[in-house]
Amino acid sequence: MRHRVRTLATEHPRVYLPFARRKYSGPSPRVIRSDTQVVIDGYTRSASTFAVYAFQLSQPDPVRLAHHLHAPAQLIEAARRGLPTIAVVREPRGAVLSHVVREPGVDLLDALYAYRRFYRSLMAYRPAFVIADFREVTADFGSVVHRLNERFGTSFGVFNGTPSELSLCSQLIELRPTLSPYLLGFESGDVTLAQARAHLDALPAGSGDPLWIPSPSRDRAKAELDVLWSSPRLESTRNAAEDIYHAFSGS
Repeated sequence: MRHRVRTLATEHPRVYLPFARRKYSGPSPRVIRSDTQVVIDGYTRSASTFAVYAFQLSQPDPVRLAHHLHAPAQLIEAARRGLPTIAVVREPRGAVLSHVVREPGVDLLDALYAYRRFYRSLMAYRPAFVIADFREVTADFGSVVHRLNERFGTSFGVFNGTPSELSLCSQLIELRPTLSPYLLGFESGDVTLAQARAHLDALPAGSGDPLWIPSPSRDRAKAELDVLWSSPRLESTRNAAEDIYHAFSGS
């Protein structure tokens, strides 16, 4: 019930954003505010963490970024303000199974319901976003930023996806669960890359959490849930989620 109430509340900027600003005072998640320059957000487990780090790694100076709220309200408010915005999206099976692996207390049906509501509430604002599918974000994020620059007349740095850049992204993602204010501050544009690197070098070995990056253990957990994915009890909500994915992503 709590999960469904949150799902409904997060669709309304005037209701949810003031609450989120009190709950998430920083450095991450970062709720949209007066100095926000760019918004990157989407349903949870849709590669938004990779997108945020890849984006900041490509900038000569930190960019004030709103991100990781995983609430439609954040993207709706970005559209109303006309901010450069990347809305990430992942096909429902991948996003929902990964969500439930990460939060085992959430039922598959409720996660599917939340996914469908999330993107359905954004359809009217779709033209205001650069839509980036999980596969494009993880394989060619540079093209996403190119489209962002073309769409909004900006000149943000473009991620090249070199082995060293990809390695650093993976390292940052794996270490995110340490909740280091340096790493989380880097996401939001409050900390420079030099400061983040210095902090990385000071962390003891084994500080990260491999479940935050693709791993055999995560794949095994998703495979166990995959048996339930075709359950008849999920059919109508699953089909609705897949329909909204294709409509929103344009695939």
